[in-house]
Amino acid sequence: MYHYETVFILTPVLSEDQAKEAVGKFRKTIKDLGANIIHEESWGLRKLAYQIQKKSTGHYHLFEFTAKDGAAVAELEVTFKRDERILRFMTVALDKHGVAYAEKRRTRLKNAKKEKESV
Repeated sequence: MYHYETVFILTPVLSEDQAKEAVGKFRKTIKDLGANIIHEESWGLRKLAYQIQKKSTGHYHLFEFTAKDGAAVAELEVTFKRDERILRFMTVALDKHGVAYAEKRRTRLKNAKKEKESV
């Protein structure tokens, strides 16, 4: 199994519900391709480093998943290209060091969330 991480930026003109619907569509696409989603993060509405399609902000989202081969990634990227709500996307294959870092990040996020809830 190969580990992948995909970050995509949705157009800022979407409402929160529309953004959640779009993310749900991509989550379903990943699962339909036989991949297993390990972790998912919504980074919310953030400022872009430079304008894309005359927009200076976007809804960022991250999926970390495993797949049997690169065909699932190719299909996912075709889905991203066909959707006009996507401003940019990037998928990277994680090596053993990337997987270890992602696990540390997930653990750190869980601990931060537990701390917040206990306060």
